[in-house]
Amino acid sequence: MRHVRFLRLLTAGAVLSFFAVSAQQASAPETHGITVANIDRSVKPGDDFYRFANGDWINRTEIPPDRAIIDVFTKLADMSNKRTNDLIEELAKSNAPTGSGERKVADLFNSYMNEAGIEAKGLTPLRVHLDEIAAIGDKKQLAYALGKTLRADVDALNNTNYHTPNIFGLWVAPGFQDSDHYTAYLMQGGLQLPDREYYLADSEHMKNVRAKYEAHITAILKLAGFSDTEMRAKRIVDLEHSIAQSHRSLAENEDIHKADTMWKRADFSAKAPGLDWAEYFRGAGLSHVNNFDVWQPDAFTKEAALVESSPVDTWKDWLAFHLVEAYSGVLPKAFNDERFSFVGKVLSGAQQQRPRWQRGVFVVDGLLGDVVGQIYVKRYFSPEAKAQAQAMVANLITAFHKRIDALDWMNASTKAEAQAKLSTLYVGIGYPETWHDYSNFEVKPDDAFGNIWRGNFSDYQRQIARLGKPVDKKEWSMTPQTVNAVNLPLQNALNFPAAILQPPFYDPQAPAAANYGAIGTVIGHEISHTFDTLGSTFDSKGRLRNWWTPEDLKHFEASTQRLADQYDTYKPFPDLAINGKQTLAENIADVAGISAAYDGYKASGKPAPAVAGFTSDQQFFIAFGQNWGEKAREAALRQQVMTDPHSPGEYRADNVRNIDAWYSAFEVKPGEKLYLTPNERVRIW
Repeated sequence: MRHVRFLRLLTAGAVLSFFAVSAQQASAPETHGITVANIDRSVKPGDDFYRFANGDWINRTEIPPDRAIIDVFTKLADMSNKRTNDLIEELAKSNAPTGSGERKVADLFNSYMNEAGIEAKGLTPLRVHLDEIAAIGDKKQLAYALGKTLRADVDALNNTNYHTPNIFGLWVAPGFQDSDHYTAYLMQGGLQLPDREYYLADSEHMKNVRAKYEAHITAILKLAGFSDTEMRAKRIVDLEHSIAQSHRSLAENEDIHKADTMWKRADFSAKAPGLDWAEYFRGAGLSHVNNFDVWQPDAFTKEAALVESSPVDTWKDWLAFHLVEAYSGVLPKAFNDERFSFVGKVLSGAQQQRPRWQRGVFVVDGLLGDVVGQIYVKRYFSPEAKAQAQAMVANLITAFHKRIDALDWMNASTKAEAQAKLSTLYVGIGYPETWHDYSNFEVKPDDAFGNIWRGNFSDYQRQIARLGKPVDKKEWSMTPQTVNAVNLPLQNALNFPAAILQPPFYDPQAPAAANYGAIGTVIGHEISHTFDTLGSTFDSKGRLRNWWTPEDLKHFEASTQRLADQYDTYKPFPDLAINGKQTLAENIADVAGISAAYDGYKASGKPAPAVAGFTSDQQFFIAFGQNWGEKAREAALRQQVMTDPHSPGEYRADNVRNIDAWYSAFEVKPGEKLYLTPNERVRIW
C-alpha cells in the first residue's frame, strides 16, 4: 500500500486495533516542534538513533491493556475516533430524514451499540445462512455457495491487502494495460490467520498459535451449535494448511509483473480445474464479466484442485466457521469474547477489548465513512489548513524534480519519463472532490447483523457496477478521518486525509525544520512511492510499462538490492528477521522521502532557533525519528514483521544512516553502530 503506516481496516467481526493513546501521552504538555521530553540523551544518535529520539517516551510509556501497539499515530487515531463518535451521536439525535446518509449512520451505529437487542436475537440472524450451507449437497452447489461469498475485500496496490478469508477476493481498479477503465482483479484467499507463514512456519511460537487456533475454532463451532467440533476444527485447520501451501508470499505478491495475468472467464475451467467456475461466477454475480486479472494464478489452480479433492462436508464446515467468525462482532457476547480471546490475546497480545463505541466507529467508518467524512472536514479541516498543506506538497514535488535533474546515473529519456510522472501526479489534500454514493445500502434500526451483511454486499455491488467504466483518476481510497496517507500507482495519485494533517505531524506553530522532518518526510515518502520498486513500473498514465533504459534499470535494481540486503540484517527477535524484499518498497520511500523533505526544508530558508541545545538540522532529523516511536507487544510485533510491507518503527527511524546530512548534523563518526561509509550508504533518488 503505498501508504505511510499499517492500519488494519476493521470489519464487522473484528475486535482488534493496533493504535491507542497512553495516559502519559494524553497528559503531556502541548509543544510545537520536536518533543524534547521524549529524547534519551544518554544514547548516542550514531549508536541507536531510534532510542535517542524516543527513548524517554519508551521508558515511561506502558501499553494499555486494550492495545497491542502504541505509537505517534495513536493520539491522532484516538482523537479522530472520538470526533467521529461525537458526530455520530449528534446525527443520532438529529432525527435526519429516513433514507438519508445521516440517518443511515445513526441507525447503523445504534444497531451495533444495542447489545441487549443483539443478545436477545441470539443466532437467529445467522440461522438462514447456516441453513443454506448445511443444504449444500454436491460440488456444483458448493461452487455456487463459494461464489456467493465473493466480496470487494482485497486491495493490492493501495492497501497491500493480497488475500481474504473468503476463498477468493475481488478488487476493482484501473487496468494494468488500460488504466482508463476499471477491471476486475481476483486474488487468493481462504485463510483466517494473518498470513500463510502462520500455517507453514515451523517455530515453536507458530506451533503454539496453530494449536490455540484449532481450539478457537472448536469453541466457535460449539457456540454455534455444531456437534463433533474437535473433529470439524481439525479438518478446517488441515484444509487451511493446504490452502496456505498454495499462496504466494507477501514478498512475491509485491512483484507486480507476476500479477499481470489476464484470464478470460472461459479460461478458468482449463487453467484451474476442480471448481465449477460457471456456478462460481453465477453465485458471484459475475457471469457477464469476460476478463479478469488473476493476481496469483498458481493459487487459483491449486485452490480449485482442493475444492475437487476435499470432501464437501469439510468445505461446509469451513464455510460455516468463516461465516460465524466474520460476524462475531454482531452476535451474542459469547462469540465476541471467544473471538477476542484468540484474535486479540493470542495474535496481538492485547489483554482486553476496545470499548464498544470505538468498535462501532470502526464499523461506521468502514461502511459509511464518506457520510461522516463530509461533516468531519467541515468542522475540523479549514481552507487555510488545506492551503498550507498544498504549499508544502508543491515544495516537495519541486524538490523531487530537482533531485531527478541532478541524478548523474540516469539517462535523459528515463529522466523525462520520471519528470512526466511528477508533473501529472494528482495530490488530494484533506478530502476527495467527489463522495461515495451509499444509496444502495439499506440500513434498518435494530438489525446489526443485517446492516453489516447488506453493507458489505452493497459495496460489492457498487464495485461490480464500475467494471468497464471510465476511471475517476481523483478517486480516494481513504476517508478524511483516517490517520494515514497513500500513493495510488494506477491513478498516479496521492491522498493525504485531513486527520493526519495536524500535530504532531503538521503544526502551523512549529518551525519548518520540525514540520518538514515530520509531515514533510511523510509527504516525501508518498511522493517517492511513485518511483519505488513497484511505482517505477507504472508510467504517468498509470499503465504497467517499462519506461527505463536497460542501463538505468540495472543501476536502480542494484541500488535497491543493497537496501534490501541492509534490512535483511535487522532482527527484532533471535528467530525472526526483517524481510528486506518484503519491505523494500516502503524502505525506498523512507530513504527518498527523507532526502526530498530535507531539500524542501533547506529551500524554505527558515532555519529553526535552537531548542534545548538542538540545532535546526538536528530538529529535522529528530522530528523524523519521533514519527516512528512505538511500543509493541511481542505477538503484535511478530505479526507486523511477518505480514506488513512496512518495517517496524525502530528500523524506519534508523534509515537516517543512509543520509549524508544526518552524519554532519550529529557528528556521527566511524565506530558508532549505525555508521556507514559514504560508499555503503544507499542513495536511490
